[in-house]
Amino acid sequence: MTRFLFFLFAVALLTLPARAQTPGSGGPEPGAPEPTAVPLDGGASLLLAGGAAYALRRLRRRR
Repeated sequence: MTRFLFFLFAVALLTLPARAQTPGSGGPEPGAPEPTAVPLDGGASLLLAGGAAYALRRLRRRR
């Protein structure tokens, strides 16, 4: 009896998440894709400036 309950519980845990998912939208609509707005300049320039400052600091400490 306990094996049967364990098996039933395991099957329920494995199948319930699959049934809870709704069907997708079917993919993107045809036509030109919308441009993605990624602010790459703001973060990249700060990262480069920080890297340059760190490199200069390391070079000055070596000498």
